[in-house]
Amino acid sequence: VSEGPEAVRKLIARGAVFDLSESGEIALTREGGHLRNRILHAGGDATGAEVSRALLAAVQNDDGIEVLENALVIDALKNEKDEVCGVTLHVIGAGTRDGVGQVLARAVVVATGGLGQVFSQSTNPSVSTGDGVALALRAGADVADVEFIQFHPTVLWTGDSSRGQQPLISEAVRGEGAILRNIKGEAFMKSVHPLADLAPRDIVAKEISRQMLSSGSKHVWLDATKVPDFAERFPTIYQSCLNHGINPTVDLIPVAPASHYASGGVRVDLFGRSAISGLYVCGESACTGAHGANRLASNSLLEGLVFGARIAENIANSLAEFSEPKTSRSVEILLDPVIRTALQQAMSRGAGVVRSEETLAETLMTLQKLALFTTNEANIDSWETTNLYYLATAIVRSALERTESRGSHWREDFPNTSKEWEKRIHQRIDSAGIWSSSIEELGVSNVFSSTK
Repeated sequence: VSEGPEAVRKLIARGAVFDLSESGEIALTREGGHLRNRILHAGGDATGAEVSRALLAAVQNDDGIEVLENALVIDALKNEKDEVCGVTLHVIGAGTRDGVGQVLARAVVVATGGLGQVFSQSTNPSVSTGDGVALALRAGADVADVEFIQFHPTVLWTGDSSRGQQPLISEAVRGEGAILRNIKGEAFMKSVHPLADLAPRDIVAKEISRQMLSSGSKHVWLDATKVPDFAERFPTIYQSCLNHGINPTVDLIPVAPASHYASGGVRVDLFGRSAISGLYVCGESACTGAHGANRLASNSLLEGLVFGARIAENIANSLAEFSEPKTSRSVEILLDPVIRTALQQAMSRGAGVVRSEETLAETLMTLQKLALFTTNEANIDSWETTNLYYLATAIVRSALERTESRGSHWREDFPNTSKEWEKRIHQRIDSAGIWSSSIEELGVSNVFSSTK
């Protein structure tokens, strides 16, 4: 909160361009869960793309930074002191798991984004397979809060057969007056929450799911026909709708929830340090605790900027010397990519917006069966599928353990929030592939004190 404005000012100084009001000041808008206008946008609905563009340009213009593209990070390297001292990489078109080579480093920062591809429908791109989080797990770090998967309530519904990344219909559209309607055309959010269509994401996603379950429909409708200047204000969304035969200025938009954001990840402290010396994590890959059980719209970009700067400062003040790696500690398992669709469908069915002990236990059993489909073919598809399996298992284990509903974690069989569960669940996997969990009591000064 206190460091956010300065992080944005530095981003603007590096060339990021945000939308301006008619008076020439930065335009502030409102999104789900926010009580007032405080959100910056770029290009109407392309803020993330503009932040990425500005940062990439800054990196490419810095002669001191070498960029290696089309690379998949696989495992962390550790020295004799059990400190992370580099990574193994697979570069597309080069090498194998053992032959790609090693990149040694005095510190490793994981900023590999989300894990949305764990589910069959997601707003995340196809590369969002949680590779950095899986790397940290194999290195011995804990993941925490992974049961808190945020499902964006309004994702363009493109049919039962659609898989992978789906077009997102931003909260900003509802912020400008769009209304959710059930299959009968009735506006339903005004009776659910004081903020109506701008209620927090988990509440909107749950109510949409209820409406879909009660009606048997695959989606609800988003009525944006009264939003002024839709094509100019939301050009990307407008084009996505047109691509699917929908004109949002005159047609209702079919929408349904889809996985969008992981509030949990690798447990780190306020300087992005994991429990493994030399390994830092930031952005969606990290669990900083900043978002609690349910992130507010647009706060993820700000979190990445603030914690990225904190990590850089910490590394600059405590940079280790280069060291040689010992034999890499890794859970030696590669899963056949043929299981990916079954894994994603199982997760969406049993660990999606609506969960229960029955659906979660069934999902965990499915994952255990899928883990029997191993392969000796070391390639990007098998590495990514293996990573998805690790993350899916961690999510389901934590969701089973948390016997309450809180934020984006909704248990049908435990619909209430319990004070007893004001704590954080950690998951870990050892070198033999055995999972264990532990509890972090909130308010403990050392965030790693409760892990085993």
